[in-house]
Amino acid sequence: MKQRPMDQTPWMSPPDFGRSLKIGIGFNLLVTDVARTVKFSTEVLGATATYQDVDFAVLRACGSEWMLHADHTYRDNPLSGIIKGIEARGAGVELRLYGCDPDIAVAEARAGGWTVLAGAMDKPHGLRESIIVDDDGYVWVPGIALQKDRDA
Repeated sequence: MKQRPMDQTPWMSPPDFGRSLKIGIGFNLLVTDVARTVKFSTEVLGATATYQDVDFAVLRACGSEWMLHADHTYRDNPLSGIIKGIEARGAGVELRLYGCDPDIAVAEARAGGWTVLAGAMDKPHGLRESIIVDDDGYVWVPGIALQKDRDA
């Protein structure tokens, strides 16, 4: 059941938005509070909210785009039974955002009261990354490529 005010219309129609998604992988996160998740995404991940209302948001960062849907919009969707009562969603999934500075993300997460599971670290696989958990329990891994001569 949508809660968006009748006088508020999205920046483009849902069918037009759907047709705009042409290649690559995309993801949609079901969230308890769209505004709160947009705040996390903009402050910690440096994302831009292309569109946001109480039901839905589209976010962009580092060349990626993803969607948020409020739980109440999925009441008639088969997925609603899976997420009902789940505190930490996406268990076992890392949402990796390449090109997002992990040092900045950690500082913003700590300042905003979000959970930092691992601070920014240089990893042997050539990335500097951190692990941060948002309010719905989704695990985000912002990361940047290490320069070859960084330690030289």
